[in-house]
Amino acid sequence: MHSPNLTQDNVARIRELFPGCVTEARGEGGSVTLAVDFDLLRQELADVIVEGPQERYHLNWPGKREALLTANAPIAKALRPVREESVDFDTTRNLFIEGDNLDALKLLQEAYLAQVKMIYIDPPYNTGNDFIYEDDFAEDAGAYLRRSNQVDEAGNRLSANSAANGRFHSDWLSMMYPRLKLARNLLRDDGVIFISIDDREIENLKKICEEVFGASNFVADLIWANREGGGSSDSKLFRIKHEHILCFAKNIEKVDIAGVPVGNEDRYKSSDEYVKTRGKYYLQKMGMGTIQYSASLDYPVTAPDGTIVMPADNNGGRKACWRWSKPKLDWGLENGFIEIKKDSKGIWTVYSKQYLNCDNEGNLITRTQRPMGIIEEFSSTQATKLLESMGLGAVFNYAKPVELIRYLCQRVTSGSDLILDFFAGSATTAHAVMQLNAEDGGRRKFIMVQLPEPCDEKSEAFKMGYKSIAEISKERIRRAGRKISSESADAPQQESQRSESASAVDKGLDLGFRVLKIDSSNMADVYYAPDSLSQSTLDLFVDNIKPDRKAEDLLFQVMLDWGVDLALPIARETVQGKEVFIVDDGALAACFDAHGDIDETFVKALARRQPLRVVFRDAGFRDSAAKINVEQIFKLLSPASEVKSI
Repeated sequence: MHSPNLTQDNVARIRELFPGCVTEARGEGGSVTLAVDFDLLRQELADVIVEGPQERYHLNWPGKREALLTANAPIAKALRPVREESVDFDTTRNLFIEGDNLDALKLLQEAYLAQVKMIYIDPPYNTGNDFIYEDDFAEDAGAYLRRSNQVDEAGNRLSANSAANGRFHSDWLSMMYPRLKLARNLLRDDGVIFISIDDREIENLKKICEEVFGASNFVADLIWANREGGGSSDSKLFRIKHEHILCFAKNIEKVDIAGVPVGNEDRYKSSDEYVKTRGKYYLQKMGMGTIQYSASLDYPVTAPDGTIVMPADNNGGRKACWRWSKPKLDWGLENGFIEIKKDSKGIWTVYSKQYLNCDNEGNLITRTQRPMGIIEEFSSTQATKLLESMGLGAVFNYAKPVELIRYLCQRVTSGSDLILDFFAGSATTAHAVMQLNAEDGGRRKFIMVQLPEPCDEKSEAFKMGYKSIAEISKERIRRAGRKISSESADAPQQESQRSESASAVDKGLDLGFRVLKIDSSNMADVYYAPDSLSQSTLDLFVDNIKPDRKAEDLLFQVMLDWGVDLALPIARETVQGKEVFIVDDGALAACFDAHGDIDETFVKALARRQPLRVVFRDAGFRDSAAKINVEQIFKLLSPASEVKSI
């Protein structure tokens, strides 16, 4: 019940490609393990003799190797459900994970491998201060300065401006690097990641993203021009009002970015009786353009006063033809697509109407164009006003506007796509996903991850009763859900978009979330180190489950281990007097009864339901015979079921 050992997985992949490069070596404690012969591997990947380290283009910093080891190292932790802090726990498909996001990303590797369509993160910007996310490679300033050759053994400084050139950059990169590597595994092949960042680390962030995702998968460095922002106060020469949103793809060949609807172009100004369905329009001359001359398109058109108009009349007397055939022009006149009127010189002119939402065949369309790399529509003031309206204005000072994240979601997600934010902060991403679903009827799901970072006792948040940032994040989602539900229910029926929102609520718009908190494993320590058991401590390990863990805690650890979606609906049923968890109508059935009452009769009743997977608690079986017969009973009554006990 550990998270996957990514190091061993990587070794296995190398062994498939280069069997001779994987050999046996002594591991910790003298045990024999598989290891990579890196000298031989380097030679396998080179067409010249490799005798030592070669110069190459890459980003390096003190602590990078430790950060990579941290990313690959397995952990023995669990996700414990907290019903009382959740909303619609049994039915929601949204998750809120409270804990260190590095642990969370590791725990999600199996259940959500290649399942996430979009990741948005707004990580802490590098201001030179200490990081909360210290990980296993943290060290004191003195040790860092010595290792990075900024001071000698006597403590004498060897380089100037160490804050700008050393530890502050390295610590930040070491924090981001393992998280991005793990995040990439969760992305679908057509998935993308958006990362908000300022000028301090944009160059370094792009380099590590190129290493993690591949330089060819760079999508864009989007510029968010904060429309109403006051500008950075610590900028000495320019007022910096913009931030970067770096975008990379898992596989850029499979990514599709939705266009931006064209709705405010100046040339779409005129209105007619069709404006409600076709939108506004502009006029385009029928006798102009680059169309090649054709005699079949050179025919007379009758103006309202009976004047005969020829294509040449609309082309300064030069040889010309209409762009439409005679039958189509007649159809256009009957259906309002053609207008014949005098121009500024008093000459009868034939025009076609170019509608915003309708093509020249009468088909309703949504005109779009590629999104701009500079985003100017949204401002931090929007975020501030929204939070104030929700009673949280004094809590978050630098929240991103919901409209900005909603805009990004519109570009790359639809339907039931999954969105992940592992620096949840003010939970703007969750709010944006729910808001967008309410507007377009989508079924997008989100996973938010937030460290329970303590609130400063002098802060407004602490005074309002919030002990951690995670508590505020959860409350933001609750209030956002109530706000969206209220707005949707109160929407006037004549407004199509609002009425769609109201119907979306009626059809089950998901405004809930399931809270899971990262904790130590549910299994007693002896489960992981049985050789440390002695006669004197034997009585302490009669049960292999920690005494403070509930049945639902065990359920979610089993779901993690089996790679089952943690947001699937869960039902509790009573089968022959015993509580049974049924996940997604039979994807998993679990009974964690620990009273020694599980017998063959109960097992047969459960097997007749034919669940895909079934799990029991080891201490729950009446006797050894009952446990031994479980597998045979399922082979007979439900041969496709996977069975395990813990």
